[in-house]
Amino acid sequence: MNIMTTPTGTEFDQTQLEIRRVFDAQGITALRLRQSGKAERLQKVRKLKSALLAHKDEVIAAGFADFGKPAVEVELSEILPVIAEANDAIRKLGRWMKPKKVWPSRMMAGTSGYTQYEPKGRVLIVAPWNYPVNLSLGPLVSALAAGNTVILKPSEMTPHASAVIGKIVRAVFTEDEVALFEGDAPVAQALLELPFDHIFFTGSPAVGKIVMAAAAKHLASVTLELGGKSPTIVDQTADLRAAAQNILWAKFTNNGQTCIAPDHIYVHASVKEAFLGHCVAVLESAYGKGAEQAGSASLARIVNQRHTARVKSLLDDATARGARIVTGGAIDEAQRYIAPTLLDGIPDDAKIMREEIFGPLLPVIGYDQLDTVIARINAEPKPLALYVWSRKQANIAKVMQQTSSGGACINHCVVQFLHGNLPFGGVNNSGIGSAHGHYGFLAFSHERAVVRTRIMLAKMFYPPYSSLTRRLVALFIKTV
Repeated sequence: MNIMTTPTGTEFDQTQLEIRRVFDAQGITALRLRQSGKAERLQKVRKLKSALLAHKDEVIAAGFADFGKPAVEVELSEILPVIAEANDAIRKLGRWMKPKKVWPSRMMAGTSGYTQYEPKGRVLIVAPWNYPVNLSLGPLVSALAAGNTVILKPSEMTPHASAVIGKIVRAVFTEDEVALFEGDAPVAQALLELPFDHIFFTGSPAVGKIVMAAAAKHLASVTLELGGKSPTIVDQTADLRAAAQNILWAKFTNNGQTCIAPDHIYVHASVKEAFLGHCVAVLESAYGKGAEQAGSASLARIVNQRHTARVKSLLDDATARGARIVTGGAIDEAQRYIAPTLLDGIPDDAKIMREEIFGPLLPVIGYDQLDTVIARINAEPKPLALYVWSRKQANIAKVMQQTSSGGACINHCVVQFLHGNLPFGGVNNSGIGSAHGHYGFLAFSHERAVVRTRIMLAKMFYPPYSSLTRRLVALFIKTV
């Protein structure tokens, strides 16, 4: 059995024992997997890929049950990225695993050196609720390619997706290879108490700090894929229609519940009204006009009523402080529905300008000087993503040189996640470490430095030390 659900009371004690039993069993397998080769690892990746495709219809149904998510969005954002990750590993794993020779430094004359990639061992993947299949199985591909055992903890907030993930895991793996534990905070806490070799967490910065503190008790390495308020800049030279189409697609896919979605937009004052006009037209074309949007088959829902109430509170606070609703604003908490909403005239002290929105509200802020926007971005924690829409290279270069973010797109949004040859990750408050493709393989691997001696030059520095020893040291200091 490799999937367990959340018990209560004394049953939880039994679950803790099961977690420990599986963890110990994976320790034995992890030692064996240090010697695993490309064929064994790729067999697991291929089986995982096949099982996902075999359960494709169930994944689509789960996306609708948990979010009311359109089938196209499930295929595009949940299934496609995992298949791409698996195919990348299948094509390139041999190259990734191969030891990398390095030239000797001047001090290491007489030796040869190389880096050897070995599995970290037992790893924990804690996945979020917003893209539960993608953000569970994508890291799992990387962990398997690197030769690890895995305990997977999906979010309890998307039970239908968790059930399908459990079916896939059971179909492919024994519990000493990959196991899945469902449950809420107590289960996560029980897992974090164990001395994993690596923890891969996707979620909020607040919980990321808890995960990092738990990992520190065992000096476990971590990959933290977090979030933040990702800004977007639209300057006076931008293609306004293209910007509106792309930004709103990126924002309202999954109803705004995307860690790299544009959180707010800075638009040059000279084009702001024209840009807003394009945005309204795009939203009406995509989802219908006014009340029609509530029945749109292309618009997902908020994950639950608690988060619906949270997003509603951000909107209520903004409007109470004087923000203007350009379009949208309709809310049905019982149906977890909030219309795609554009806001203008938001005061700086509104909660929506301080908290990550993670919902279908999009503040639009006018600006006159690019330096002012850059200063505002730099005054906040470093975001996971930053987007620039401009046809002026000097403006693009200025933003890229004077800001920091986990990733960035120029005249596009969110596609950095799909670029398998780039590292995906945050910086400081928005994350630690990188994932995807080769970077995912490295995240779950230890790069072991190996030196082989051919000529033992170090014996020149053995004691007893003499004046010759000091002259040799002095020569090395000058020449290295």
